[in-house]
Amino acid sequence: MTSMTLVPGRVSLAQLEKVYWTESAISLDGSCRSSVEAAAARIEQAAQGSEPVYGVNTGFGKLASHKIAAEDTSTLQRNLILSHCCGVGPAVPRRLARLMMSLKLLSFGRGASGVRWQLVELLQQMLARGVTPVIPAQGSVGASGDLAPLAHMTAVVIGAGEAEVDGVVLPGADALKKAELEPIQLGPKEGLAFINGTQFSTAYALAGLFEGWRAAQNALAVSALSTDAIMGSTAPLQPEIHALRGHHGQIEAAAAMRAALEGSEIRESHRDGDTRVQDPYCIRCQPQVTGAAMDVIRQAAATLEVEANAATDNPLVLSDPQAIVSGGNFHAEPVGFAADMIALALSEIGAIAQRRIALMVDPTLSFDLPPFLTPEPGLNSGLMIAEVTTAALMSENKHLANPCVTDSTPTSANQEDHVSMAAHGARRLSRMVENLNYILGIELLCAAQGIEFRAPLTTSLPLQRAIACLRADIPSLAEDRYLAPDLEQARRLIADGAVLEALDVPMPELA
Repeated sequence: MTSMTLVPGRVSLAQLEKVYWTESAISLDGSCRSSVEAAAARIEQAAQGSEPVYGVNTGFGKLASHKIAAEDTSTLQRNLILSHCCGVGPAVPRRLARLMMSLKLLSFGRGASGVRWQLVELLQQMLARGVTPVIPAQGSVGASGDLAPLAHMTAVVIGAGEAEVDGVVLPGADALKKAELEPIQLGPKEGLAFINGTQFSTAYALAGLFEGWRAAQNALAVSALSTDAIMGSTAPLQPEIHALRGHHGQIEAAAAMRAALEGSEIRESHRDGDTRVQDPYCIRCQPQVTGAAMDVIRQAAATLEVEANAATDNPLVLSDPQAIVSGGNFHAEPVGFAADMIALALSEIGAIAQRRIALMVDPTLSFDLPPFLTPEPGLNSGLMIAEVTTAALMSENKHLANPCVTDSTPTSANQEDHVSMAAHGARRLSRMVENLNYILGIELLCAAQGIEFRAPLTTSLPLQRAIACLRADIPSLAEDRYLAPDLEQARRLIADGAVLEALDVPMPELA
């Protein structure tokens, strides 16, 4: 397991992406320790005083007017965690749970939460020794923080809940013991600091961001294959066209496609004498659509980078003026907007990809490719129903792309009367990316089959490498066969980045 040292407030998207893909264990740079401990000391002082401070010596939410005696503050925090463990549904994937823990550490490291350093150390050791809390995926409305999922994460810290260690799910206390760690009794405000925050929503949104960006890069690679398969024109990829419009994503998308298609014999064979004047939009406007989607994803990325570095619990221990103040940084509205933006982009990338698939299987539009890309149509159906599957997935993603952040509902006896719905807004991105990867995998199958029908003409060397990557696992489709495993493997080649690695041409970078 790799490890990384991160500076709270200054963590980059590239670092977060490495944490996500490699499940790296993180530790906080030691420079933040003094501010963390100073804030904890001020919380301890407030807990001993007579002045009510929300969440320190009071109840929570609608019960904030109830004063709590100093000797009961630890019980208050423990009760808070246990009572808020109300998540339902499937467990959060381990990679995402670890990212949540890392994001919580980064939030604590800002020195405004008031937690003791030993809690920071315990979270770091849980990451290093592979103790991953079991966190149900449903139950958060994205304000006041991701309460239920973060409570399940925190339960393990106090020796409750469940955690996975070495692939085995154990009671929280047993999981810590197996890793030679000890649970910690929470002090004033510490339970609240753990569960008031956007780390569940942000982790899922970042996962959608990183996986979605990889899908967008794959879309450029596979769309270049489709362009050659239908003998499409590369004239619309000329640099000046895109420079005249000026959108960064569009310019980069066109450049990547030009590089992928450079040297194709198929393209050169119909440069002169082609009776077609223009290709359909799904071929001609690929940079304008996928490039625009990439620009939208980048806008969302900027928001999520800020959020990953933020202190998002409540109340916060301020330094200027020195005060402990209730605010609203737990409200995940920025994350909700970012997730909705990514969802729109994923939907559109899939929509235009599906039209390219439809183009390739239709003999009236594919420029002499056989119906449904089978050498003996009629007896064989070829990729007919694979195309129907992509239509179903495209439609599903269109429905999932409807905004979540606009759907607020009051909770907690109307104390929390506007919420972000960022949690399931971000969580649905995982499903959308999976759908998109299936669409792109099926497009890969169709485009490779189409290019092979153009023999003896050959495509470019980069695209030949991409086809070779596919054919190492999935043979060409001659006679009909059981196709489900082929679709699954094609999706995997897209999702794992194998096609991009084989293509080996420069692709637009996220940041």
